[in-house]
Amino acid sequence: MRNQMLGRCPVCNSGLEVTKLHCPHCDTGIEGRFQICKFCQLPPDQKAFVEVFIKSRGNIKEVEKELGISYPTVRSRLEAVIESLGYKPQPVPKDDPEAKEKRKTILEDLNSGKISSEEAIAKLRDL
Repeated sequence: MRNQMLGRCPVCNSGLEVTKLHCPHCDTGIEGRFQICKFCQLPPDQKAFVEVFIKSRGNIKEVEKELGISYPTVRSRLEAVIESLGYKPQPVPKDDPEAKEKRKTILEDLNSGKISSEEAIAKLRDL
């Protein structure tokens, strides 16, 4: 198994640049300055998250199950990846079906006494 290419400098954490490429089939070498793809520059934990997210076809409930994390944590990690890729995250629309379902569950838990009003407020703020 080959080592995975580094995307960030292990000393200063800046993005690395590829300066030489090699074809093992015909032994051709190419030198120059090449950019590393944005995904290669993500930290390992974000790469792992993106892999699960893609494998789950973007289904947040599946990501929650596989990683054992809550909806707000999935959203937070997704926003962090978006920012790491150089994009400005967009606010989650209030009519997002998954957010609506989460709000409903929180309110049902509050109504049944499973959580306190303080816990409900904190969970609703995280959405």
